[in-house]
Amino acid sequence: MSALKGLFKIIIGILFIIISLWVAVVNLFGWNWRSATLDLIKRGIIIAVIFIGLIFLILGFTDLKE
Repeated sequence: MSALKGLFKIIIGILFIIISLWVAVVNLFGWNWRSATLDLIKRGIIIAVIFIGLIFLILGFTDLKE
């Protein structure tokens, strides 16, 4: 039963990603979200790299503490 819950979460996550990318790329209802989406992705990658660096710093400090 637990594996089924995990599979359900994966399927829902994939659907959310596909639907959000489709809305961002397709000119839906006359909204042009393409340029705004690309700007968000570019800036989001930088923020994600910063957070990954912070996670590695925290993991390093906890390893040194032990």
